[in-house]
Amino acid sequence: MLFANAMAVRQEYYHALARFFAANGVHVLTFDYAVPHTDVTVTDWVKDLEEMLVEAKKPAPELPLLYMGHSLGAQLIGVTPGNSAVNAALHVTGGSGYYKFNHRMPVLVRMLWFVYMPLFTPIFGYFPGKALRAVGDLPRGVTWQWRRWCLQPDYLLSVDGYREAYQLFRTPILSISFEDDDINTKNGIDHLHSSYPNVVRRHYHPKDVGQSRIGHFGFFNERCREPLWDEMLDWLRRSVSASIPTVRIPSRV
Repeated sequence: MLFANAMAVRQEYYHALARFFAANGVHVLTFDYAVPHTDVTVTDWVKDLEEMLVEAKKPAPELPLLYMGHSLGAQLIGVTPGNSAVNAALHVTGGSGYYKFNHRMPVLVRMLWFVYMPLFTPIFGYFPGKALRAVGDLPRGVTWQWRRWCLQPDYLLSVDGYREAYQLFRTPILSISFEDDDINTKNGIDHLHSSYPNVVRRHYHPKDVGQSRIGHFGFFNERCREPLWDEMLDWLRRSVSASIPTVRIPSRV
């Protein structure tokens, strides 16, 4: 199983969930997008993801390949060459970045795209999001490309060929979202996943799964193991069994 990160999130953030899957018999590979220079773009990260799909298959080529994409990771898999190798995908809080979809923080998102990024990126040579407590530090190339997408109603699907690529990605996807997510709201997640052809959508209110707060990042906390992590594992197992009847993911421990 390959884990693909959200924007500006390090692989260590996902280690609790990775350990859960590993304890249940799933080989897990995590990674960080490469930043060899400040002009690296999100398109370059698609190439990273393509290479990691190949790496994820190497230890056991005969086994099905699972995928977990958080936010950006859920957006990029649809345009990544070689994505047909994925047998089932879990998308966590992955939605369109178009700024008008975010009705929870309308002032902040407009400050981000129209003030902070255009003002500070040329000064520092990168976007100092960590100091601003907005997203995180981003390379200059990523900043400009991502900003351009987020000002388009179709987000990354405004790029030539990307919508068609999404429609060709027929792998079963379970896309989950949370009512208290202030970053990717339900309408943006619904919009993005309407372009994937084989999606199951589940939208949760935290209180319905015994949580007071989940938001954009809380799913990866150990406290969400029951029932959410167990549900996700069960869905992945059923999806793989349906598509490859002779293959089984080991039962939970």
